Amino acid sequence: MSKPAIEVSGLTKAFRTYKKEPGFAGAVRGLFRRRYEQTVAVKDVSFAIQPGELVGFLGPNGAGKTTTLKMLAGLLYPTSGSARVLGYTPWERDDGYRRQFALLLGQKNQLWWDLPARESLELNARIYGISPAALARTVAEMSELLAVRDKLDVSVRELSLGERTKMELIASLLHQPKVLFLDEPTIGLDVVSQKTVREFLREHNAKQKTTILLTSHYMTDIKELCDRVIIIDRGTIFFDGHLSDVVDRFADSKLITIQCEDAANCSSEQLGRYGEVVLQTPVSIQLKVKRDRVIPVCKALLDELPVSDIDIQEVPIEEVIRRIFAR
Repeated sequence: MSKPAIEVSGLTKAFRTYKKEPGFAGAVRGLFRRRYEQTVAVKDVSFAIQPGELVGFLGPNGAGKTTTLKMLAGLLYPTSGSARVLGYTPWERDDGYRRQFALLLGQKNQLWWDLPARESLELNARIYGISPAALARTVAEMSELLAVRDKLDVSVRELSLGERTKMELIASLLHQPKVLFLDEPTIGLDVVSQKTVREFLREHNAKQKTTILLTSHYMTDIKELCDRVIIIDRGTIFFDGHLSDVVDRFADSKLITIQCEDAANCSSEQLGRYGEVVLQTPVSIQLKVKRDRVIPVCKALLDELPVSDIDIQEVPIEEVIRRIFAR
């Protein structure tokens, strides 16, 4: 196996914050004696990502995802632990490292607000030493894939959120980084723009073999892009493995859907014997059933009701993740 592109061991980040006492008297006391609290945002995080992997980094708000990405990008110094990205220690901010990674924060702008995107891209090209020919070729290719070629000369201020996000993505990938950190890249985008960004990232990863660590609250992003997920909660790694294993490990039920002409006349009490009623229409019933009862319940349904069709599915990954976060 090749050397990991990203290797993290025992990474911890704690913030010291001032706790102000209420009222004017509290403000005065704070001038002479301050009370501080320590908040641990990331605690003993360890993982390794191979070159070319596209990994989903999941967790509820405040779980430590963005803090971890900022440490890997060298924006924050850890309290303890170590990390190596492409052989570099990120927070040493070596120039060789800065030329090989990119960080895209979904709600932060790197383009000049009052200038056309093309001019910001030309400035980035000068910084990274990209030739005019390579710049023109890369911008033309990426803007075509992201369907924003006709917006390159429009002021960033006048672009829609989706168009602006696509331009930010082009700016992040202009220097062909080997590692890309994406924090909520599709947040706030419409469905069409989300799909375009996902397809672009999938194609870019396949073609350039860029190592990508992606955070997102949209499970569609994760399902369509990532085979592997790392779940973090309260600053600690909770799960690291294949996305399909999340269902196997944390979903104790399956969904059974039957088509039945007499579905409307089935009472909740009658159906409750089989499992939890999720959906009931005049012609169909959907039940949530414990995994170890699926076979006997299917047999009972076929024996006792005029079933014309039956379908067994896993619980949607969105619900599984939601339950994990709720814990």
